[in-house]
Amino acid sequence: MLAIKNNIMSVNAARHLGQSYDSLAKSVERLSSGLRINSAKDDAAGLAVRELMRADIAVLQQGARNAQDALSLVQVAEGGMQVINDLLVRMKQLAEQAGTGTYSSAQRTIMDNEFDELAEEIQRIAGSAEFNGISLLNSASGNISVMFGDSTDSITIDMADMTNSALGLTTASIGTAASAQAALTSLGTAIETANSTRAAFGAKMNRLDNTISVINVQIENLQASESRISDVDVATEVAAMTRTQVLSQAGVAMLAQANTVPQMALSLLR
Repeated sequence: MLAIKNNIMSVNAARHLGQSYDSLAKSVERLSSGLRINSAKDDAAGLAVRELMRADIAVLQQGARNAQDALSLVQVAEGGMQVINDLLVRMKQLAEQAGTGTYSSAQRTIMDNEFDELAEEIQRIAGSAEFNGISLLNSASGNISVMFGDSTDSITIDMADMTNSALGLTTASIGTAASAQAALTSLGTAIETANSTRAAFGAKMNRLDNTISVINVQIENLQASESRISDVDVATEVAAMTRTQVLSQAGVAMLAQANTVPQMALSLLR
């Protein structure tokens, strides 16, 4: 029916044109953001899953950084242990030297002075070895817990006590041949203790290295899963945008044609 009050063709063309523009705007938003889900209305269920995955990824990323910090802490402790071990070896060498009867008392006094200096250096290293204010080598009862996820996903790192009292060197002396021979036994035990502690730190470093590797794999897999849920398929979206562009152009042309229909009716009134 030819009418001038209501132009149904124009209304219909405008409605379809609006839908095409809405689809075009959505495609532009997705392609410009790189995300298929930009708001909850795009995919409510997918958004919920994605946000949970993002939280898990953030926790794992922080866990990897925690493990890296813990690895640095253990490396500092092991570095101090390396020096202490070298000092103990030198002290045992001096004790062996002073224990023989071919040296005079004056010469043993010189050896004993170096022996005492080395012992004091061990004590100083044990007291000063710290990481971020945490003492590492002067307490056998201390430990720290390194978190990688929830409260049960953690690794405990035990501290060590490398002070002279813990190593049994408080009264060690090589001023005489007899005391030097007695010090050999104490130093042998101290070296065994130091080696055992250093080996424990080495094992902990290997474990932390493996932990970091596993966490990084978990992060990679979760990011891949999150991407499949959230990221836009560029090829598909470009095809959809091209389609809506064509529909929009056609809609504009048809709307212009529909708007000329009332003029046809007016021509009958002339």
